Amino acid sequence: MPDSVYKVVTLVGASEESWEKAASAAIAQAAQSLRDLRIAKVVEQDIHIENGTTLTYRVKLEVSFKYEGGA
Repeated sequence: MPDSVYKVVTLVGASEESWEKAASAAIAQAAQSLRDLRIAKVVEQDIHIENGTTLTYRVKLEVSFKYEGGA
């Protein structure tokens, strides 16, 4: 099996419904421009609150994909 190299990028997803949907939104968007996504690691979660009401769930992810050279 040949050696492989993976690149890791940080993404932030947001949802008005849940952290799970926020993570899914970030991954779905990344999949439109990045090929061969491999692993997503949740590194931070937070909630935007206004006037005592939850407005947005946010998730910071580290997402890895197979590196094929270039920038």
